[in-house]
Amino acid sequence: MQDHENEPAGGQAAGGGKTGLLLVALVLGVGAGIAGERMLGATRGGATESPAAANQPILSRVGDRMVVPPDSPLRSILVVAPAESKQAARTLVLPALVEADPARTVKVLPPVGGLVVALKVQLGERVKQGQELAVIDSGDLAQALSDDEKARSMLTLTKQVLDRQSGLEKGGGGAIKDREQAESDYAQAKSEFERAEARLRSIGMATTQKEGTRLLSMTAPAAGSLTDLEIAPGDYINDTTATIMTISNLDSVWVTANVPEKDTAFVSDGQPVKVTFAAYPGESFDGKVLFVSDVLEPDTRRTKVRIAFDNPDKAFKPNMFANAAFAGPSVSRLSVPTSALLMNNESTTVFVEVAPWAFERREVEIDYQEGDNAILKKGVSPGERIVTKGAVRLND
Repeated sequence: MQDHENEPAGGQAAGGGKTGLLLVALVLGVGAGIAGERMLGATRGGATESPAAANQPILSRVGDRMVVPPDSPLRSILVVAPAESKQAARTLVLPALVEADPARTVKVLPPVGGLVVALKVQLGERVKQGQELAVIDSGDLAQALSDDEKARSMLTLTKQVLDRQSGLEKGGGGAIKDREQAESDYAQAKSEFERAEARLRSIGMATTQKEGTRLLSMTAPAAGSLTDLEIAPGDYINDTTATIMTISNLDSVWVTANVPEKDTAFVSDGQPVKVTFAAYPGESFDGKVLFVSDVLEPDTRRTKVRIAFDNPDKAFKPNMFANAAFAGPSVSRLSVPTSALLMNNESTTVFVEVAPWAFERREVEIDYQEGDNAILKKGVSPGERIVTKGAVRLND
């Protein structure tokens, strides 16, 4: 009876043992599956990494230094080279413009007002000194000729009166005051005649011109090319202070460049210059700085620099575009590749190696850039090793 009662209890214990074995097997199976998945993932990614390698940083900061660990892939990316001093001659290239020499340029003004009845030249034409330019019908000219004729007649009359009074005085039949009055009248008439003659000469008329003539023939005051024309047949000229045409002698021309204020000290009188023109590709022309202006242009903050060129065949024409290359003396300068430069806020920096594979950021000042190299004023000393390629990887 007792044994029969204990049998179910033994059977229950046996059933519980089977259940425990099933749970253990299930846990072991899941663990094996997870381990297998991890091994599979490692196999798919390549060789299995060691825990130490997986935790190795590619870059670390120690104070102000950026340190590249021994196993970091950056060591195969960064290129470190010493900064070198090189003999370099700076060349400053600036846009320029061909201009006529002001000392060889004449502004033609009309001596009198009037109607332009004929124009004898065209814009761009080459003229000779004394060549007829235009014909003007002018009432002012007729008035000037009339005044000259009146002054001539009055001079003749006063001279006759003076001679008569002088003869009477010598014969005792004339008063001294009459002779003195005749002398005064003659002096005034002579002065008025000289004024009238000077007026005709300023107009450009011969003093023997007949009274009543209204046509004035304007002639070229100098030889050159007609570079500006402001009148046409039928125009009425009423402002004798306004230029109606410009004649420029282009046997010699200026090439004018505007030098920025910061580069003014780079140019000087007599400095050699190579000039190229858009009109003549592949050619360069040697010249020298004629003079550097003493005045800075207030609106552009630039200084005008002029180079003179002989132009016998008129190949250089006013308003042609050009480039002027100013060559400086060859001096020793510290040069670094532009790939080493990094912008840090408003400053330019490089990474300098202060210990093997340890770098510090340092601010530099650039003098100028030439091609793929930058010439430095300060910040790095010759021989110091800097990161010339891949420096952006250190830029945190």
